[in-house]
Amino acid sequence: MIELTVNGKIQQLDVDPKTRLLWVLREHLKLTGTKYGCGIQNCGSCTVHVNDKAVRSCGETLEEMAGKNIITIEGLSEDNQHPVQRAWAEIDVPQCGYCQPGFIMATAAFLKMVPKPEDQMIDRLLTNICRCGTYNPVRGAIHRAAEIQKEEACKLSDSTVVIS
Repeated sequence: MIELTVNGKIQQLDVDPKTRLLWVLREHLKLTGTKYGCGIQNCGSCTVHVNDKAVRSCGETLEEMAGKNIITIEGLSEDNQHPVQRAWAEIDVPQCGYCQPGFIMATAAFLKMVPKPEDQMIDRLLTNICRCGTYNPVRGAIHRAAEIQKEEACKLSDSTVVIS
């Protein structure tokens, strides 16, 4: 039995420890938002968060994930209102949509590290592949998501009351 936390729920899995996390998520936990793309950690379609870092799940084994906290696209937000999801919808990024869950997860982790990204940084650090070529809308959505995060942070700081 291997235990890990997926989208806030503790999971105890009796699965071959060498099974790739991607297949555990899709086949055993029925979380099919995480997509299979290349199987060699190159395209990013399978990106999830592991302990708050973007990880390509096709290259990680279940035993490597033991005891870790995993968030999939299904767990990013209960109501699809995460700033990145909102920006993706607002900019209307997807064409076929296949790579988008991985792109959204990679972007959410990226914006935690780089809250005010520049185009060169986006191009260098976000290496997910989109066969439809939606890179310009993706870049626009990343900038929009950063704005939404900043707006939300300002609303929180404006509503904070200091009691002495």
